[in-house]
Amino acid sequence: MKNLPLNQELFIQNRKRFTEKMKPNSIAIFVSNDEVPRNGDAIYTFQQNSDLYWLSGIQQEDSMVILFPDNPDKKYREVLVLVRPNEAKEKWDGKRLRKEEAAAISGMQTIVWVDSLDGLLQPWIHLADAIYLDTNENDRKASLVRSRDYRFVDEMKERYPLHQYERAAKIMKELRAIKTPEEIEVVKKAVEITHNTFLRVMKYIKPGVMEYEIEAEILHSFISQRATGEAYGSIIASGDRARTLHYVSNNQECKDGELILMDFGALYGGYAADLTRTIPVNGRFTERQKEVYNACLHLHNYAKSLLKPGISIIDYTDKVGDEATQQFLKIRLLKEEDVKNEDPENRAYRKYLYHGISHHLGIDVHDLGTRTEPIKEGMLFTVEPGIYIEEEGMGIRIENNLWITRDGNVDLFEGIPITVEEIEAYMKK
Repeated sequence: MKNLPLNQELFIQNRKRFTEKMKPNSIAIFVSNDEVPRNGDAIYTFQQNSDLYWLSGIQQEDSMVILFPDNPDKKYREVLVLVRPNEAKEKWDGKRLRKEEAAAISGMQTIVWVDSLDGLLQPWIHLADAIYLDTNENDRKASLVRSRDYRFVDEMKERYPLHQYERAAKIMKELRAIKTPEEIEVVKKAVEITHNTFLRVMKYIKPGVMEYEIEAEILHSFISQRATGEAYGSIIASGDRARTLHYVSNNQECKDGELILMDFGALYGGYAADLTRTIPVNGRFTERQKEVYNACLHLHNYAKSLLKPGISIIDYTDKVGDEATQQFLKIRLLKEEDVKNEDPENRAYRKYLYHGISHHLGIDVHDLGTRTEPIKEGMLFTVEPGIYIEEEGMGIRIENNLWITRDGNVDLFEGIPITVEEIEAYMKK
């Protein structure tokens, strides 16, 4: 990891939160992700299982976390499993964690090597009545690949068919949606790096620059500030390409008179920031660009005012849709008859705003959390309305990150240029 050491209390508290939700006399086992092959003998950069990282802070492959709060032997109530360091392998792939290093990261005192686990795990399983196993229950999951967590479920059920099995993901979905102050401190660092990067690229952008050159500036800025890298593939979309929500080609010229939509965020200490800004390539909005931008900013601020404990994301999205309808009438995108005759299942405003307004944010950029239950204190959301006009070759999106607290919402990107006047003044510098 490039980041400075995190407060191990973050992971200690996360494990405590999880074990408090477990049934009596049950054991929970979390396994790391696969090392995924590319082509030839190459593999993709390892990405840890998000739940295992949330519990331990360990980014290393072939790791496990085992939680057994009622284990009669207190030493084995929390166990971190690591691959044994191998001198020959380390000469090729680099150093692996020693026990004392892993303990400093995770706060876990009992650490065993994976090659000696079987003799320990079987007696623990025999003592337990229920086994919590983890799978990917992110609602946005699209891959059908049989990943390591699912294969581990198959293995455990074959070896121990008479035990009761429980879904760790159900607990994780509830807990990971609520961010602790320790987690928010890490997110704030990712936000700070992203904020600094946006200021940097605003000075860099001018007519004739290529989208990939801006992408390179972003990555340079992230790494130089100790970020791991990008939280997701940066979207650098000038002109009409801004209407493509997940545009990642980033290979075209930014031209005079165009707007450029930039959606990017740093990954720091395993946590993501997620920012979108749309700015004029030449530093000056046209009157029409300003009109549409201000409508989008109005929606952004209106959405922020609605995100409070008690409302569901579905109801919140409907209310933002109502306000979008009024804004689109004002800027002449919709006519009264469009609204009067709209299909309730495909409302008129959806022609120009065809994505959700917010998603949970955290270890995953689309983090775990519910869409149907009421929003709760501690949740962290993006707020990102957009306006996309095919007829005008224009796309605008404005996105900040909002933490819901008892004392009101905290905009983690507060102070970053967002109004037309602030953007133009900074670019004029």
